[in-house]
Amino acid sequence: MIEQILTRKNLLQAMRKVQKNHGSAGVDHMPVTKLTELLSIDKEDLTAKVRSGTYLPQPILAVEIPKGNKGGTRLLGIPTVTDRLLQQAVLQVIMARFEFDFSDSSYGFRPNKSLHQAVQKAKGYINDGFQDIVDIDLKTFFDEVDHCHLLQLLYRKVKCQQTLRLIRKWLRSPIQVNGRLVKRRKGIPQGSPLSPFLANVMLHELDRELERQGCRFVRYADDFSIYTKSKAHARKVYDAVYMFLKNKLKLNINREKSGIRRPGNFKTLGFGFVPTFVKGEQGKYQLVVSEKSWAKLKQKLKAITRKTTPMSFDERIRKLNEVQRGWVNNYRMANIQNKLGKLDSWLRNRLRYCIWHHWKKSERKRKNLIRLGVEQGKAYAWSRSRMGGWAIAQSPILGTTITLDRLKKRGYVPMLEIYKSISPQLNEPLLTRPVRAVV
Repeated sequence: MIEQILTRKNLLQAMRKVQKNHGSAGVDHMPVTKLTELLSIDKEDLTAKVRSGTYLPQPILAVEIPKGNKGGTRLLGIPTVTDRLLQQAVLQVIMARFEFDFSDSSYGFRPNKSLHQAVQKAKGYINDGFQDIVDIDLKTFFDEVDHCHLLQLLYRKVKCQQTLRLIRKWLRSPIQVNGRLVKRRKGIPQGSPLSPFLANVMLHELDRELERQGCRFVRYADDFSIYTKSKAHARKVYDAVYMFLKNKLKLNINREKSGIRRPGNFKTLGFGFVPTFVKGEQGKYQLVVSEKSWAKLKQKLKAITRKTTPMSFDERIRKLNEVQRGWVNNYRMANIQNKLGKLDSWLRNRLRYCIWHHWKKSERKRKNLIRLGVEQGKAYAWSRSRMGGWAIAQSPILGTTITLDRLKKRGYVPMLEIYKSISPQLNEPLLTRPVRAVV
């Protein structure tokens, strides 16, 4: 297997994948752009070290990122670019051996599987009447994975000792936290190409146990939920899963975030569920976006449209479009038209506020208002107004001059327009729409 991993074709494919991800540099400060040079100059030396077993991975760089809206941070481990290249090469070879056995109810980080499929499956179970939901949150899953148990699971499909030894070295690599090296004897570093795959290998044992019990469930990486028809059955399943995770996989459940939910107070992968309120569809639910996801989006938009942020208007628009398109594409399955319309209105006022602040001096404001078609007297009065900038941004004087059409000419695209162009609910193929008979 190690020879298959180190073939030129596989390494080049891994290099393109790593470069496409645009990851940060590790402890050696080597950027992904240097990978091409590494493979052209040091490829023979690198592959020889891997074959002989003398290759030693470098320490992992610890990076803290914000965790949700309630404060706190999550620790990411960033391997060096060389280690990421080799990990991607290993992943491309060994993943095919496990993929066939993985459960159909597992959707995270797998070929031809997606977050949208997972959410639609959950919605299907709920609308089929399985509305007592066992919601499980694993407590620091990536930090608690037992290395010995994980390597035993890998050995079932991977018999190559050199490959297993290489994976073990990556699992045991120390992590550099604030300049100090810290030993690791358990856990998978989040941030490496192998992490999602190893998480799927570990939790595949849970998938098998749930399938053995005949449970309906949806799992996306370490986020999973089980769907039952009664609260008693849900409690029974919850207790069985708790004992299996604790005794077999040596993983703990976060009791505060786990429990038995009804669809109205159940959130999964950033989505929530509300009744459809359609006549004749009692007990049916539709997808919405959770309040936490809305708050995260608004926080990002605020950061880009903050008037004191030093960037040009065109740069703001470019960054806004990137965030908006990515967010709407992620939540295109949900019913969010009304909220998007209100958010677009708020965002346009933020842009007007940025423009008003950029004009700075009163005389410049007066001249620009005149150029936009405002009468001279009104332009003079508004340019000398004592009102705050945010109040003026919401006033008719900017709403009727810095219009939506003018913003569009500068590249701005409303989120509602993006949603209407890609939402499956609003873009059904003609053949799937109900046909009304003409009498």
